Amino acid sequence: MPVTAADIEHASHMLEDVIEQTPVAHSRALSRLLGSEVHIKCENLQRAGSFKIRGAYIRMAELSEDEKASGVVAASAGNHAQGVALAANKLGIKARIYMPLGAALPKVAATRDHGAEVVLFGTTVDQALAEAQRYAEETGAVFVHPFDHPAIIAGQGTLGLEIVDQVPDVDTIIAGVGGGGLLAGLSVAVKAKAEELGRDIRLIGVQAENAAAYPPSLAGDALVTLNKVSTIADGIAVGRPGQLPFQIIKELADDVTTVSEDSLAQALIFMLERNKMVVEPAGAVGVAAILEGKLKESYGDLGNTVVLLSGGNIDPMLMLKVIQRGLSAAGRYMTIKMMLTDRPGELALISRIIADMDANVTGVDHTRIGGSLSMGDVSITIDMETKGHAHCDKVIDALEAQGFRPVVVH
Repeated sequence: MPVTAADIEHASHMLEDVIEQTPVAHSRALSRLLGSEVHIKCENLQRAGSFKIRGAYIRMAELSEDEKASGVVAASAGNHAQGVALAANKLGIKARIYMPLGAALPKVAATRDHGAEVVLFGTTVDQALAEAQRYAEETGAVFVHPFDHPAIIAGQGTLGLEIVDQVPDVDTIIAGVGGGGLLAGLSVAVKAKAEELGRDIRLIGVQAENAAAYPPSLAGDALVTLNKVSTIADGIAVGRPGQLPFQIIKELADDVTTVSEDSLAQALIFMLERNKMVVEPAGAVGVAAILEGKLKESYGDLGNTVVLLSGGNIDPMLMLKVIQRGLSAAGRYMTIKMMLTDRPGELALISRIIADMDANVTGVDHTRIGGSLSMGDVSITIDMETKGHAHCDKVIDALEAQGFRPVVVH
């Protein structure tokens, strides 16, 4: 293995006065859904808002004095950028961070606030990454990779030591996977602890289904590069596994599964409502897997389970969009569109039907102009708050019973 349990123990000692030991909380709501006890490891409360400070600090603390003097460079859309910036600040190292144009303003501001120089470049993380590597070759600055380096993996693995220490009887750990540095570090640390304890601890990774390079890579025992990556979970939007993480994960992790975009949105809302936690989509993938029910179907009783909330750095604008999508996916928000005859009383009748069904209209838009509209017709779009999928069906049925033909937009 490119990373050993001893490496992670050493990293843990190095981080003692650098990071917070984030809390673990029991979740009754998730426990009911999974059918076994579920705890959440709140790494979203970590300094800089995610686990990334762990690996970044270890990678940079181990640099020689000459390397530190040359400075470091990295590329990221958010969490890695903040982790590198904070670590550099604590170590007195000059940091240059490339972030793509359009990166969330709060993440850019936070990275600058930690003292790093931020350069906006390209429209994707891959373009920013290529520019960061070019800058490193040109200037001699040390490139800090987000996941494909032994020191990064060792730093992230310290989370595994904390989890086993805080929940000694843990049976299953669920964590998100992007490039794989986190799951790889967890696997090394936790499997070593499990061997010491003389029992098994299961490690399950979760990816967004639109950014899932690990399942095909593991199935074919070779790195697979995705042609397209598109997910609201920008923190794990990685199109190709890291070479070192892949080597570790294929040997030690038990499974890597996927979740849908709708489940990610619902997971974020679930954590807000039930556990009062602000979690970014990438940090909530483990919760999404529980909500989908696929873990229970695959494994039955997972035993005492810890779900890692890996980060909480979410742009408020993205949060707004995710909440809207999550409510829609849960049947708590519905938009319908239908054609009406342009005559007095039609809109009032529709409003009364919806009100009688105890749904709440939040927006109405109508137009008399359009290529598909005949003279005397009106196209109307209605947004409403609903109480679940069954309630949505009843509203639609009530409108259809009065002769209307609503089409659900979302």
